[in-house]
Amino acid sequence: MASRILGIDLGTTNSCVAVIDDRGTVTVLASPEGERTTPSVVAWPAAGGDVLVGTPARRQAVSNAAQTVFATKRLVGRKVNNDDVALAARTAPYRIVAAANGDAWVRIGNVNRSPQEVASHVLRRLRAIAEAALGEPVTRAIVTVPAYFDEHQRQATRDAGTIAGLDVVRILNEPTAAALAYGAHRVSDRRRLIGVFDLGGGTFDISIMSVENGIFEVLATGGDSALGGEDWDRRMVERMADEIFDKTRIDLMQNPVALGRLREACEAAKKALSAERETWMRLPFLAQDQDGQPFNLERKLTRDEVEAWTAAELARVDAPCRRTLADARVTPGDLEEVLLVGGMTRWPAVQATVERIFGKKPSKGANPDEVVAMGAAAYAGIVGGDDDGAALLDVTPHDIGIKVGETGFSVLIARNSMLPVRARKLFATTTADQKFVSIELYQGEHADVRKNRRLGQVTLDGLPPGPAGSIRVELNLTVDVESIMNVTARELSTGKEAGVTLRPSGGLTQREIVEIISRRREEETAAAATRPIDGGTLTRVPTRELPPIKPRGE
Repeated sequence: MASRILGIDLGTTNSCVAVIDDRGTVTVLASPEGERTTPSVVAWPAAGGDVLVGTPARRQAVSNAAQTVFATKRLVGRKVNNDDVALAARTAPYRIVAAANGDAWVRIGNVNRSPQEVASHVLRRLRAIAEAALGEPVTRAIVTVPAYFDEHQRQATRDAGTIAGLDVVRILNEPTAAALAYGAHRVSDRRRLIGVFDLGGGTFDISIMSVENGIFEVLATGGDSALGGEDWDRRMVERMADEIFDKTRIDLMQNPVALGRLREACEAAKKALSAERETWMRLPFLAQDQDGQPFNLERKLTRDEVEAWTAAELARVDAPCRRTLADARVTPGDLEEVLLVGGMTRWPAVQATVERIFGKKPSKGANPDEVVAMGAAAYAGIVGGDDDGAALLDVTPHDIGIKVGETGFSVLIARNSMLPVRARKLFATTTADQKFVSIELYQGEHADVRKNRRLGQVTLDGLPPGPAGSIRVELNLTVDVESIMNVTARELSTGKEAGVTLRPSGGLTQREIVEIISRRREEETAAAATRPIDGGTLTRVPTRELPPIKPRGE
């Protein structure tokens, strides 16, 4: 009997795991401590020992700021010189460094660790929660990602699952998962149009969907993969740090422990101000002034202040919403409901903005922290054959095309094309007796190809001789329901063909994945040796052998 398939929301701030039972009921699985969500926080204790994940990691974050990492989902698939990464680095108490290929990683002690490795610890924790709750081993999962994640970021999520010992059966878009959870028990033969507004800790997505007779069709999706609650927190930290510096000349940005405490206080204040108009921030002995005297922070903070500080962040949701409506060819009045997903949708100004854009009060019936995991579990039922009456039709989040000339970008498959999709394009040789043709594929929305994400290339050599323009090559590009791309180039007169399956690397090579797994096992063995002896026997956490790693393309 095959193991159950988990539904996992791997979030920026918090993560959640759910499962569908034999009766078709979706249940969020709580930890042994009763927590239904797990903070996406991972810590390596300075004194050594076991890696901490979730609430235990968050509790010690202030005293171990440099080795406690959070919000690393925002680093996935990004280069260290990315503007958004640079902003995150300003207020992050831990170091963000460049990997050998320029990807953004984190520095823990003397070891550089990828965001995928950090995420794998969260996934292992969720897997352990599920196995404890279900009383059986679990090795398969549906993992959600922001709809606006590109293919590299999606593959990076799969790699995190591999490192965690999970077979990621499918990658599912977060707004789509939320809609599935919403509509799972609302079967109707009437076509309904809904919007899903998903503003979480690190990303923003907007999707327009059609729901009819158990068929969930994504009409269009958009968003901003670098916008979320972390930006509200960062802005608050920056304003408070600047204010403290102006009054005391104390630079909290150079004090990781104080910065961590301030960040924690700002996040708590933001949550309090979601319900109240004002709150107090009290941080005794936050830092020392130039005379060595302790500085105690005590300040009343109002919702109006924070709204003014974060007006630019809030304004960024407007354009993606309007573009996605246009792409879906619907008006706000066509939508029956707008669903709120993600913790930041609790912020009153966000709710007011949604109402202004869509002309109706948004729906707040579902728990925004759990609905994505529940939808992923519902989709697991579809994939596993438990729900024959439901189907999902998704779309491509970005344009896919080819490089033209030095900097040009020609779109072959437009964003929001329904999956699976196929495109065909004819090329002709540009010089006499041309020996080969090489076609580079990119993903993105910029006319300048250098600003888009390179996916790979296909090269067809051994072309027959002939004058310029006489030899024609046909390019065929297909994208399946899992966003895996197959590309073939065929010379028409001879039928000679070359092809490639584009499976983005997400930044990690196969060797790096194996090295991360090996290093983790070594670290776990070393940590086990430091645990206290109970009754004369060393207490060890049992570990199961990971499944063999399959090379990409198999």
